[in-house]
Amino acid sequence: MILQNITLRRNDQLVFQDLSLRLTAHRTGLVGLNGSGKTSLLRLLMGLEEPEQGLLQNEKPVGLVFQSPNQQILFPTVMEELCFGQLERGKEPKQVEAKAKALASAHGAEHLLKRSTHECSEGEKQLVCILAVLMDEPQVLLFDEPFASLDARATRAMMRFIEKLPQQVVMASHNLELLSDFDELIWMDGGQVRMQGPVQQVREAFEAFTNG
Repeated sequence: MILQNITLRRNDQLVFQDLSLRLTAHRTGLVGLNGSGKTSLLRLLMGLEEPEQGLLQNEKPVGLVFQSPNQQILFPTVMEELCFGQLERGKEPKQVEAKAKALASAHGAEHLLKRSTHECSEGEKQLVCILAVLMDEPQVLLFDEPFASLDARATRAMMRFIEKLPQQVVMASHNLELLSDFDELIWMDGGQVRMQGPVQQVREAFEAFTNG
């Protein structure tokens, strides 16, 4: 994924100006203070934002997992949630349901399929959101603070789950410890890339800046 000289405005507010970035690592973490542009970058990569100028090169299908499961979950049952996207694309219902069952089973979540989404724990809801995105077979997964609503135990479990996924991952997080095993970090600041490189190097620079 390559961004070249991207300019993005939202409601007459300049979000990115002449932003260039290359995302090729298998696991990339996004760090930065609130308002630095992390979420806007993920939305841009997902195609939810349209740049005013510049070029976004990406030949891989992309999926986005939002910060809060309640922002993403639309349907009363887990099965409906997993099947919705595929059914909207005109896929045959029996095939879609079989695909959902196979996907859930492959990730140890078949027991959730008959559940009401409101009965699921926060960790289970986040898992449902990820599975719903995986139904579309993305090659790149974008995560926007995916552990914000989870306790420490659920966060560790979800991180282990994500680590096993074969897809390329780009994750925004305020929890630098969770990104310690990633291939690289990108430090966003004021809509620009302040620094991109090895995790420890970028982390030390970012922490020195924030601790002032």
